[in-house]
Amino acid sequence: MPQPTPHPDPPPAALRRAPVQRRSAQRLARILDACAEVLEETGYEDLSTRAVAGRAGVPIGSVYRFFPNKRAMAEALARRNLDAYADRITARLTAPAHTPLRWRLAMDVVVDEYLAMKRTVPGFALVEFTVPAPSASRQANYEVADRLLALFAGPLGLDAADERLRTAFLVGVETADALLQLAFRADPAGDPALVTETKLLLRAYLARYLDAAGGAGEE
Repeated sequence: MPQPTPHPDPPPAALRRAPVQRRSAQRLARILDACAEVLEETGYEDLSTRAVAGRAGVPIGSVYRFFPNKRAMAEALARRNLDAYADRITARLTAPAHTPLRWRLAMDVVVDEYLAMKRTVPGFALVEFTVPAPSASRQANYEVADRLLALFAGPLGLDAADERLRTAFLVGVETADALLQLAFRADPAGDPALVTETKLLLRAYLARYLDAAGGAGEE
């Protein structure tokens, strides 16, 4: 039997205190918006809670009410990015034109929405789905892979608990991540040829797992 792919332990909660009231949730959103803007301007190393508080127009104590330090604040931004990424993919794929869902189209949307966020979302180029740290990056890709598999499990009739499938999605995410990072090193807007090759590679690799469940014979 195939052995389960070892998944890192889930990261600790980034929020010191979860917002309960609407006003508190709005303040948290404002702080994270400001974090993204400051990050875009200064980079992660020079990011500071004080600069974020000033940009958000809140007392420094309001930032510390939610976050013990800048790393926790950036982690919360990364998780918000992942939620937004999943929402963007879902919105694209639940449109009437994409019903029933075809998995090859779904993989193209996964790449296209990542590119759109990379090009337009403040701070995303530096804090995508994790803070800039090698061990955290590896953990984040596990989370991205599991989130994508969960999104597609119902529409494509997949078993989200199938360890072989989880491994396949993880390999796909790791490979696409490496190739798309290369695409943005080659061209600040994302080299089109490398983006195309990334999509072709994902389709070729995942076909053996998804053709039977998610639309064999798709063009």
